Amino acid sequence: MTDSFRRYLRAKRTVDDRALDRRLVGTLRERLAERAAATEGPLRVLEVGAGVGTMVARLIDWGVLPPGETRYVAVDRDAETLAGAEPFLREWAAGRSDAAVSGSADAAGGLVFEAGERAVTVEPVAADAAAYAAEHPGEADALIGMALLDVLGFDRLDPLLGALAPGGTYYFPITFDGGTRFRPAHPDDRAIERLYHRHMDEKPGGDSRAGGAALARLREADGSTLLGVAGSDWIVRPADGEGGYPGDEAVFLRHILDTVETAVGEVIAAEGGETNGVSAADLDAWLETRRGQVKSGALVYLTHQLDLVGRVDGDV
Repeated sequence: MTDSFRRYLRAKRTVDDRALDRRLVGTLRERLAERAAATEGPLRVLEVGAGVGTMVARLIDWGVLPPGETRYVAVDRDAETLAGAEPFLREWAAGRSDAAVSGSADAAGGLVFEAGERAVTVEPVAADAAAYAAEHPGEADALIGMALLDVLGFDRLDPLLGALAPGGTYYFPITFDGGTRFRPAHPDDRAIERLYHRHMDEKPGGDSRAGGAALARLREADGSTLLGVAGSDWIVRPADGEGGYPGDEAVFLRHILDTVETAVGEVIAAEGGETNGVSAADLDAWLETRRGQVKSGALVYLTHQLDLVGRVDGDV
């Protein structure tokens, strides 16, 4: 499972790249630049749910991390997934003409990337996100959690925000907000989508409407100022005239279908073999159709999500 999940995380990088709202990325860029100019020492970034490191690579590629030194702590509770960060980041750096790599993720000094005027030290940490944040209060200039709040649970949001220094910036992109669609239409789509969302809601910390809930929570939270919110929908479709999907996005789609199979299958099994008018056989037939459409380059997948950026009270 770990190898396939790492491959999924790599494959979804291009999907996320298209989805992320660039206006809010610009807000994050401005905030980090202001923070770097106003503080001594390296900029301190904490990413929770870091996976294989695609976000730090993106922030460097897109010029979001300011010139100078950045200490980037990449936390993920799955040590095996996080172990894929160094191979991914070394491969990414090898594709840049201006990037040099030194050190190691396992060494005390971390993995150091020098790219142009930027020197970024990445320190992977296998730990529970809220527990790590609670052990390092007020240390981070920026907190990033992509595709996180729909699985983490809002009772753990306050400890995460507590990791920020006064005036620090939080950025929660790709926060699921209750929309899943597959095309072409299938008679069982709506029933299967409802069961898929129900499974999310029944998991500890899960919330199929996390985007809207996070928006309300961050607007109302004491000591928090929401600076921006925007849609960041995933849209995966065949590449025009090429008969397939961009990059490894077929891998991404197959993983999504595997996730639906597991989630909906668990709900149906718990209900004795059929619920909401959908049986195990119906699910199998739906999956066979959808997997065939991925193979033929016909499936379109859409998911509604939100990006949120804000600051905690204090200086810049």
